Amino acid sequence: MSEDAYFKTRFAADPRRELLWKTLCEAHFSKLFAPTHCVLELGAGYGAFINNVAARRRIAVDAWPGFLECLDPGVEGHVGDVTDLAFLEPASVDFAFASNLFEHVTHDQFANVLAQLRTALSEGGTLNILQPNYRYAFREYFDDYTHRTVYSHVSLCDFLEAHGFEIVECAPRFLPLTIKSRLPVSPGLIRLYLALPVKPMGKQMLVRARVRRS
Repeated sequence: MSEDAYFKTRFAADPRRELLWKTLCEAHFSKLFAPTHCVLELGAGYGAFINNVAARRRIAVDAWPGFLECLDPGVEGHVGDVTDLAFLEPASVDFAFASNLFEHVTHDQFANVLAQLRTALSEGGTLNILQPNYRYAFREYFDDYTHRTVYSHVSLCDFLEAHGFEIVECAPRFLPLTIKSRLPVSPGLIRLYLALPVKPMGKQMLVRARVRRS
């Protein structure tokens, strides 16, 4: 099964996704890094996150060659497997981001990525992971035939800590699972949802971690 086939079927382009990420970047993620920072997105897909980032340097990685056509000018695109980050300079990345990525790879591949990020992340740099939380999304988890591994917010944090990271933040119910629903996608509703102390239908977790230095 080719990358192109996956992007044409399971992960087809959707303007609602662009609106979602524009709002998420403005309302939440832009507060987590500075304009002088280097931001890396792993598994960038259509570039909806990295294109909406305001940073000194923006880097995107994906195995799908077609993603290069989706990137805005100024974004550095690298076509290849996320387990090959040899092009990154040591201590060069301040904010690494991966959305709905690590459930698609094996434990060994994930560990490989973490080993490379331990070198690539700057002092104080963070790894930020958004992905389905199996504890709350178990019914839909394997509707995506490319899902390989299962993580809850507990097991993901444990895996990160076992591979040299410490947890900065763990939000078990950060977002709903998908934009493919009857609910409208609007900036106002997204901002309201982010502000809710209790998030109904929250099935995606956000885990933030940094390299354990001691």
